[in-house]
Amino acid sequence: MATGLFAVALVLATVITAGRRIPRPLMLRAEPGPGRLALRDDHYWLSMYADGVGTAQLIALWSLAASSAHSLVYLPIRANRAPGGGESESEPVMLDLVLAHHSLQFPASSWKGVRARLGRGAPHTASTPDDDIPGYADIDHARHWYREYRDHFDFDSAAHTLFTKGSARAFREYGAELRLLADDGPAQLQYVSETGYFDVELDHGSPHGRSRSPWNVPGSLYIHYCAPWPV
Repeated sequence: MATGLFAVALVLATVITAGRRIPRPLMLRAEPGPGRLALRDDHYWLSMYADGVGTAQLIALWSLAASSAHSLVYLPIRANRAPGGGESESEPVMLDLVLAHHSLQFPASSWKGVRARLGRGAPHTASTPDDDIPGYADIDHARHWYREYRDHFDFDSAAHTLFTKGSARAFREYGAELRLLADDGPAQLQYVSETGYFDVELDHGSPHGRSRSPWNVPGSLYIHYCAPWPV
């Protein structure tokens, strides 16, 4: 079964950097949908906001990234407004999101030029299996703390875009956190009236590592489940 259909535009991009030709990735650019999604850099952490439909789209895109090792999954949302509230000591920066398999070795520093050359692409409709991203209770979360566990996310940033890079296992296992948002978010909202959202946290690297990525990107991404907000 499928989680539902969603629109993507397929765009081919070739990257040459420092004399090295990067294998041509397939660009999967998510088309605007009815859901609410916003992402911002709050300097000490990253904050993403999603309503119910937006959360479903995120789960589908996570699944697409897990099964498309040669693709960049691009979600252009930096023009979207975040809901009111939240804490930030300085002016936050709105971001786009790119999900990429780590084996692609796509250099985030090349992103600005690649994005500027993107055309409209060819519209397609994609679907993902219901069970591709497991449920929260189906994952052994304790093993993520083992020092020998290697399937963690890497965060990078360039041109107002957050890059989330990982293996297929990383996208599927940490995607279970998104399932938790989708499954528990609607009921949890009645208990979080003060903040107006229920959230999960995704982190860069091993829990035994640094709190920020080597590129000085905040090491924690909080994804907040919210009721739909005005745009």
